[in-house]
Amino acid sequence: MRRPLAVLGLLVVLLAACRSSGRAGPAPEPLRPAWQPITLPVPPGLSGRLALRDVASCAGRWFVVGAVVDAAGVTHPAAWSSADAATWVPLRPVPRSPYGVENVLTAAGCRDGRLGAVGGKSGGVHGNPRISTWRQVADGSLVEVPAEFEVFGGADAVNVGRIAGGPRGWLLSGNRATGAAAWVSPDGSEFRLVSAVPGLAADATGRPWVADGAATASGWLMVGSVLGSGRTGSRAVVWTSADGSAWRRAVLPGGGADEDLQRVVRAGDRTVAVGRRGEGLGAWLGAGDVWQPGGGLGGAGTDRPGRVWGLAARGDGVWAVVAGSAERAGWFSADGVRWSPVALPVAVPAGSDRTVAVTAAGEGALLLVDDGAGARVWVARGPWGPG
Repeated sequence: MRRPLAVLGLLVVLLAACRSSGRAGPAPEPLRPAWQPITLPVPPGLSGRLALRDVASCAGRWFVVGAVVDAAGVTHPAAWSSADAATWVPLRPVPRSPYGVENVLTAAGCRDGRLGAVGGKSGGVHGNPRISTWRQVADGSLVEVPAEFEVFGGADAVNVGRIAGGPRGWLLSGNRATGAAAWVSPDGSEFRLVSAVPGLAADATGRPWVADGAATASGWLMVGSVLGSGRTGSRAVVWTSADGSAWRRAVLPGGGADEDLQRVVRAGDRTVAVGRRGEGLGAWLGAGDVWQPGGGLGGAGTDRPGRVWGLAARGDGVWAVVAGSAERAGWFSADGVRWSPVALPVAVPAGSDRTVAVTAAGEGALLLVDDGAGARVWVARGPWGPG
């Protein structure tokens, strides 16, 4: 009876939060972690500017991925690992294709303390991105896994987004011309494309868009939105699958305004997703197959509510980074209902010409900001208190 009671208790809290969400109150004071800057060493044999794109952590390991851009503007794939988020060691990339030599690693995931990554480099007649995946092997090096062009490219290609690791292997989430898409692999040595199937394909109910994915105890989960066939607005959507082949799509309860889910993370036995809710941002909480709206975040304190840069689970809750000032770009919650601002070391302006990423483990949190002119990484340790 413990799990049903826990779910019931969660719903009671959520319903109470929904009833009180219209009450105005003073803005809470930001939590103020002690952010410490991190210096990543330039990998041996390279020189130039670091272009950083994503971070990940699991099983006592921390990872940063991106590229080194040399004086001629040529990119070289790069990744770093750390056991304490303070001292970092470059991983040795092992490209296996002509495009892999110049890959920029854009997404990072973690499984059993090893890194999985997505990389790309524009090329070919049409200049389309040539996508590769990368897997960390037993000796610690990061090896490119080239794929047939049609696996990630071809006439239906739209985007390959984020990567997630879990008990069943690896999941890539993205989109094709046919609708939403997933790529799955038991070990990262080869990915299988799943698209144009019921649940993922565009249909009479609308056109789906996947933004993120995560592993669950029973399989896989992806989040995003569906744009109604009448073009009247988007609805927040969750996809679930036990094997990565058959997917079930569920539209989440909402308030009727435009909604989407942009990031998702597992936090203990719950799932927390964050995305757009009307003119602001809000959370949704999942327990099993039951989803309910959580609290709002990133309202008047942001420059342009609508973009969630990152979401990560700590030992004491979850934290998100959105577009906003240094005082209102970070948000923390112990339960997904009540959110407190977290002061960041820098502001996070809106716009697509930059990269922001977050990860966390235990009482540690890692923040990456790359504005195109320079990349910076910070770590903060210690409890953040109740949200």
